[in-house]
Formats: sequence, structure tokens, C-alpha cells
Amino acid sequence: MFRLPWGAWCVRDTDLALTVLRDPVFHSGMSTFFGDMLPSRSAQITLGRAVRNLMRAHLPAYRQCVAEAAAELGPVSRWPEAGPLLVYRCTEDVLLHPGAPPALRRQTAQAVAAGLTARQPYVRQRARAEMLRPKLLAAITDHVRSRRAEGPGRGEPQDVLDAVIGACPEELTDRTVANLYVLLFQSIVGNIGYAVAWALLLSCLHHPPGPPWPWPAEWLVREAARHRPFVWMVGRPLPHPVEFGGRPFAAGTILSVSPYLLHHDTHRWDRPEMFRPERWDAPDGQGPYIPFSAGPFTCAGAAVAHSLTTEAVTALAQDAHLTVSGGDARPLVSGSVLPRPFTLRRVTLRHALKAPRQARAYEGR
Repeated sequence: MFRLPWGAWCVRDTDLALTVLRDPVFHSGMSTFFGDMLPSRSAQITLGRAVRNLMRAHLPAYRQCVAEAAAELGPVSRWPEAGPLLVYRCTEDVLLHPGAPPALRRQTAQAVAAGLTARQPYVRQRARAEMLRPKLLAAITDHVRSRRAEGPGRGEPQDVLDAVIGACPEELTDRTVANLYVLLFQSIVGNIGYAVAWALLLSCLHHPPGPPWPWPAEWLVREAARHRPFVWMVGRPLPHPVEFGGRPFAAGTILSVSPYLLHHDTHRWDRPEMFRPERWDAPDGQGPYIPFSAGPFTCAGAAVAHSLTTEAVTALAQDAHLTVSGGDARPLVSGSVLPRPFTLRRVTLRHALKAPRQARAYEGR
């Protein structure tokens, strides 16, 4: 174990980390993802499942939209900011349905464009994003109040906000419901958008220009989440005094496990420092894999998030040559693990085949 700069402890040893993640004492109490905004663990589970089920039902529409968005992306795009924008475009109507106030929908789009979906690594970016938060939260709170006033007769949830309102206990304030919605909004758009960016960057850096990638998108997404997990640390305050690795910890001590460290353990993974999507073709070739945490507090939407990421990578790589410039695999760690800025160049196969024919025609003249 080692001490983190902010006073928490991190478990370095993989065996001990897995012991912690399976420990019933470590997992007792509430999930820290929602903080103290919900009154019970059962309320947290109800909310997580409600949003997961809605997003899962949206997958067919997302698949169609992301194919269209990829086709319209253009030959050159700036990443990683293009990731959340792409995901937002294809989930916009399920996050906030088209009947919501146009001004509110514009505010959410502006928040995504400003980088509010993740803690930005640079002060200027962070300040720009955070300036939008109070107005956005106030507007969502007003809309929550309006929807709640309509009562429970709205039927099936039309969007994520409906799902949040329906799953939240009635005694929660409108402001708390709005905060919960913003938290989930950021997780859906930001986590998936940056996961797409990592998969594209790492795949292009480790495959030379030319033929399409030799790996299925499923492998690419899994390997990117192993090599550069978006969540750097999984931690929580210990609800009771406990001992791990011969070291006693008092209640309230924050104990963390790092998915990055577990995913790069040389005793559990073959050449973990390398980006090797083909490792996922071997049924017994993987080590501990926890990009969405583990145990009872595994993200309820883990499978859906993986599907959304894979669909986006599939659409972007479909019948296209992808190359990157200006980026490298070193992460920017600012609460999350973000890719450094890079430019993606996407040339569809029909354009790649058309160019030599045009050149030959010109030479014939």
C-alpha cells in the first residue's frame, strides 16, 4: 500500500486489492458515486437500474445515429473533445427529449461543448466549463419542478430526466434531483465519449497507416479500457475499522484501488505495457479487469456503456482508414484519465480508391 497526496491510501498489490474489492466490510454502506444525495442503498440501485434500462432500450436508435454522425464527421476532427460531442449528438433525445424547452437543450449542448462532462486538465478549460454549471443547474431544477408538478401520470419515461424523477424518492428536493441528473448526464456523455477517444487514439498509434484495423472493435474497446481506464481510482471511506495487509485502518479512512495498476500488473497480464487487442481472443489470457469497478458497486450501466462505446468505434472505423497526428499515449490525469489532444484523419475507402483513379486520369491528359 502507499499513501496518496490527499491522504487516502491505495492498494498496490493485486491480490490484496482483489481481497479489498471482495470484502463485505469495504462494500457495506452506500455507493460514493451518488454521494449523500440519496437516502439509501436501495434508492441508489433503483436509480442506476432505471437509467441503465432506458439507455439499453435506446441502443438501436443510437446505433443508427452514430453511423450517420460518423459519416458526417468529416475527414479531419479534433479529439478528445469530439468524443463527448459525438456521443451527445447520438443520445441527445434520450437524455432530454425533443419536447423539453429549447433553451434548456441549448444549454446542455453548450455545456458539453465547453467540456463540462469531465474535470478538464487545464485551468482555462476548467474555468470555462464551470462557469456554465450554475446556470445549467438552475435551468434543470426549474424543469424538474415543472415535470414533478405534472404528477406520476406521465407514463413510461421519455428521457433520462424522467427516469431520474421516477426513481427518486418524493422527499428529495428539486435541486437534488437536478444534481443527480447532471451527474448521470456527465457520466453517460463524458465517460463514453472519452472511452471512444482512447480506443481511436491507441488503435491508430499501434497500427500503421494502410489497411483497416485487423482487430474487432470489441477487442479494441476492451483493450483501451484496460490500457487507459477512464477511472483512475476506485475508493471509498471505510464504514468500519478494518485491517488489510497487516495494517489497521480507522473508520472514515479512504481506501482506494487503482484499475490502472491492476491492469498493468506484469504477474497477471502478458506484456501489460503494450496495447495488444489480440489478447482478448484468448479466453484465459486476461488478468483482473475492473474498468467499471468491481463487486456490489460495479457500475450498473457497465454493459450498456461498453456497447455504446463499441458501436461508436465500429461506426467510425467502418470502411475507412484512420490515422492520428499530434497525440501520444501518455494520459492527462485530473480526476479522470483523459487523452492528450490529437487530430483524427478519416478517409473512407471509396475516397481512397477514387484518388488514384483521378490521378491516373490527370496523368493521361
